[in-house]
Amino acid sequence: MNKKCWLIISVLLLIIFGGAYKFLIQGSVSESADGRMAIQVNAGERDLILAEMRAFLISVQQITQAISKDDMQLLADSARKVGKAAQGEVPGTLIGKLPIEFKKLGFATHSKFDQMALDAESLGDSAYALQQLSELMQNCVACHAAYRLDASGSQ
Repeated sequence: MNKKCWLIISVLLLIIFGGAYKFLIQGSVSESADGRMAIQVNAGERDLILAEMRAFLISVQQITQAISKDDMQLLADSARKVGKAAQGEVPGTLIGKLPIEFKKLGFATHSKFDQMALDAESLGDSAYALQQLSELMQNCVACHAAYRLDASGSQ
């Protein structure tokens, strides 16, 4: 191939790798005044993320209630509601705005809920479930300590 073809291929590869980095790794973020990373989303995307967080909180409340009553079926049902099956509702455009570490925390949190459901059904050990919940909540604390959502006015 001649030099012109190699130049075109090189430029196109740089564009592809740059886009992949922006979409998969960096996301749409900026430093905020409070030291956290501000994820730039539109109002609808912010509402979607906050609704997911509220669903997590509702499940955590139900799980603590289940542990206090030693009701492993309630625990399993509550945890499964926000497991991996719940993450399928996130549009690709939003996923591209989220930084990789935020995605990792989110995916790990969904997985931890699923694992709690499985362990509640198979082990039936409320003390172990409480330990799992404590570990899961570390994800929530880490995420809220590191990130905030800044919404633009557009939907």
